[in-house]
Amino acid sequence: MALRAGGRALRLLPGRLGARGARLRSGGTAEAAEDAEVNTRKKTFTEVQTERLEQAERTVLIKCPSRLNEKKLLQYLSSHGKINSHFFFENRGIHALIEFSEKSSVASLQDVVGIPKAAEHHVVPFKSRLFTFTLKNPVSKAGEETRVHLSPQSHIPVNELIQKLHHADSISSQMYILLNEYQLTEENIKLRFLACSLVQDFARAYFPDSTVKPFGSSVNTFGKLGCDVDMFLDFRDTEEHATKMKKGPFDMEYQMKRLPSERLATQKILSVIGDCLDNFGPGCMSIQKILNARCPLVKFAHQPTGFQCDLSVSNSIAIRSSELLYIYGTLDSRVRALVFSLRCWARVHGLTNSIPGTWITNFSLTMMVMFFLQKRSPPIIPTLDQLKELADEKDKHVIGGYDCSFVSDLSKIKPTKNTETLDELLCDFFEYFGNFDFRKNSLNLRRGKEVNKPESSPLYIWNPFEQDLNISKNVNQPQLEKFVAMARESAWILQKEDRSQRMINKEPWGLAALLIPFGKSHPNKMRRTKGLGSETIRSLLDSLKLSNASNLQKAVGK
Repeated sequence: MALRAGGRALRLLPGRLGARGARLRSGGTAEAAEDAEVNTRKKTFTEVQTERLEQAERTVLIKCPSRLNEKKLLQYLSSHGKINSHFFFENRGIHALIEFSEKSSVASLQDVVGIPKAAEHHVVPFKSRLFTFTLKNPVSKAGEETRVHLSPQSHIPVNELIQKLHHADSISSQMYILLNEYQLTEENIKLRFLACSLVQDFARAYFPDSTVKPFGSSVNTFGKLGCDVDMFLDFRDTEEHATKMKKGPFDMEYQMKRLPSERLATQKILSVIGDCLDNFGPGCMSIQKILNARCPLVKFAHQPTGFQCDLSVSNSIAIRSSELLYIYGTLDSRVRALVFSLRCWARVHGLTNSIPGTWITNFSLTMMVMFFLQKRSPPIIPTLDQLKELADEKDKHVIGGYDCSFVSDLSKIKPTKNTETLDELLCDFFEYFGNFDFRKNSLNLRRGKEVNKPESSPLYIWNPFEQDLNISKNVNQPQLEKFVAMARESAWILQKEDRSQRMINKEPWGLAALLIPFGKSHPNKMRRTKGLGSETIRSLLDSLKLSNASNLQKAVGK
């Protein structure tokens, strides 16, 4: 689905568009697109993943010269079979992703591709789906060589984003523009599944029935351009085959290596796959085997696609978390727009970081947004317990003793009657958490309620599935205090700014004003304390006037 916003096609992933919150007033509305969405049955998470994985197995990646005749290249490739789609992108040179309509076309192409000549280095003769295209006889006519259109694989810098936000006429429109600039594109998603499929080719040399699937931000609808690819090696097909064995007067089973624990088996499997990628995988660089972590994994850089990748084994609960977020992100377009805006805001103000530490993670922040949306009146998204009530037998999942059941068919979930705009939701998010009693309460997404904290962590967010875990246990007191201070400051800015005057003066306003470090964008705001419209804003301003830590302790405690 494409909408026009700020001169660029605005693409929204499948999801119900909230009545008022989905209206894009920066060059068009979402009503027609909303009608089209309602008339199309939304695919389940599993259906989407299955389709993408099959698509990736019909795909090849070709490194091309900087100037080439695109038409002739496609004509040559078409001699091996029909091409469904293709695109070019820049990553240490020009690459072309080619998706054939039949998997046999890939085999046909591989049959005629040559082996590199070993002039200085001996090559490892593994025939992957990564190719290099060169011209035997360079084209003599300059007119036959053209620069191809390159699909962007990274988002624009924040300062460029702020300039784009100037052209919107509401905060809602600004948030959808940000979503459009930062979300994964169709091309980038295809590239992510291809990276998994290429790793799967290696894994199947040892485990023919295994699959390598992405999880996390690559598939949960909340991925940002440039984010890492989390993937896992799945043996579910092998396990399902074992359950389908015919009963009879005798048993027949494979002889397999037996190990004392599943963890040890996982470590050994990842160690071998890591060595394989390191020694034989074209484009696989900087392999790190982190086998003693709580969840053992192999980290590596996949140069052909440009992704940093993390490979683990059968991470079933992480997959359920991905599906849960997929459902929330697909139900209402405001969900994703709010999450993307708040993640960008948090990164600008140093509340989140790509390096592990004591700050709030993107996952924790996303769960805070989900909890906030469950608390609206009426709620915008259902609680996990409500989704569980809608589950049928095929949705039942118990993993490691944890109940991970919830409905997968989105058509069974009633759309929300909430019509709040994103303008309202953004400001209310800051007010809600700027005044949240973190000393006493925790966030429980299963129930959609604040509950007493079971232990003294500064920020306590219940893991939706592993209910004995706190997903924000890493967050320390200073980081929580910083988050509360930034939330209060942001609420103050949205409540008190003179939007019309700032638009006339071509100054950052609305969301754009929140994406500039506050000391630079509002140096005198502490002095503007008169004419307050509500007790809520008075209390927010009082907290800003007091810069010492004891003020924030009233909200977050020690």
